[in-house]
Amino acid sequence: MKRMSLLLIILLISVGGFVFWVSSQKVDPKNTSDLLAYRNVTQHSNDSTLETSSLTLAAIGDILIHDRVYEKAVEAGKYNFNPMLQNVQNQLQDADITIANQETVIGGTSIGLSSYPSFNSPTEVGDALKMSGVDIVSMANNHTLDRGEMAIQNAIQHWKKIGILYTGSYLSNEDRNQIRTIQHNGISLAFLSYTYGTNGIRPPANKPYLVNYIDKKVMRKDIQNAKKQADGVVVSVHFGTEYERYPNKTQLELSSFLAEAGADLILGHHPHVLQPLEWIETKDKRNVLVAYSLGNFWSGQKDGYKDIGGILKVEFSKEQFRGKTTFSVTSPSFTPTFVDQNYHVHPLIEAKPERLEEINDHMKKWIPSLKVPKL
Repeated sequence: MKRMSLLLIILLISVGGFVFWVSSQKVDPKNTSDLLAYRNVTQHSNDSTLETSSLTLAAIGDILIHDRVYEKAVEAGKYNFNPMLQNVQNQLQDADITIANQETVIGGTSIGLSSYPSFNSPTEVGDALKMSGVDIVSMANNHTLDRGEMAIQNAIQHWKKIGILYTGSYLSNEDRNQIRTIQHNGISLAFLSYTYGTNGIRPPANKPYLVNYIDKKVMRKDIQNAKKQADGVVVSVHFGTEYERYPNKTQLELSSFLAEAGADLILGHHPHVLQPLEWIETKDKRNVLVAYSLGNFWSGQKDGYKDIGGILKVEFSKEQFRGKTTFSVTSPSFTPTFVDQNYHVHPLIEAKPERLEEINDHMKKWIPSLKVPKL
């Protein structure tokens, strides 16, 4: 018995001495074998690792191509819109994903071009957006049905041809039920789009897929389906009062509804002028960013703030830790833009620096921390 006790004491002393020796050794971080040996002794096997990923999204407002715009783009009998966007291409291309509101359907010359009040634009508008880095367009707006189903079919075929996704207007029910998603850096985003109306024109009863209308029941179901397929949901909404610089009651109420339904980012269009950004805190403690109106990004409208738009950028972040995933929208920034007399789009700080402070203050009204360019 005494001999066994003595052996136990010797064993404990030996183990203790070894542990003390290991813990007292200086580990050379450049020596891989030393570092691995140290980790094997000191780390627990059940430690968790924090995994993070992120992507940036850029969003621009109305692409509203009047006849005076496409007439300026004629070169040798063809349309070339690329010079009109070349001064903002870098800002659009440096985002991981870029979305635009395509207000006028690009039905092409085969059915005849047209301007206000019934728009049809050259397909080359899409080519310029593609070259500028646009990945997806929202097609649900009050002009979607201006030139009927043929214009929509022509437009969608061209979007497909040049590799730009579309949402809000579709070729069939099957097409509509396929939620548009884009994945980058391990994050997937779903894109939905809806409009308040189509200027009194309605699609045929058997073709409701031609345009998505605002319908809370439908929108909630779409968002729920989208959340099953993607980490985040971006909802474009055509709503509000034209030329009003602040959101109306309907915009405020619908945005709150969409946020509570699960939207992560809400992009507003239709007023043709900029409206301030706002965070909505949901009941489940998510922060949802709302751009009530991104204004006209590229159009033939002038004056009364209708020639000022901008580029909204946000970061989507995903964190995974101990089996739990958190997803958030962070770091919003806004770069105001200006359309000149030749319908070229410029950063406002370069084209009209004297107007920059006023526009910055307007967009920051409800988010003072919003990042904006400074003189």
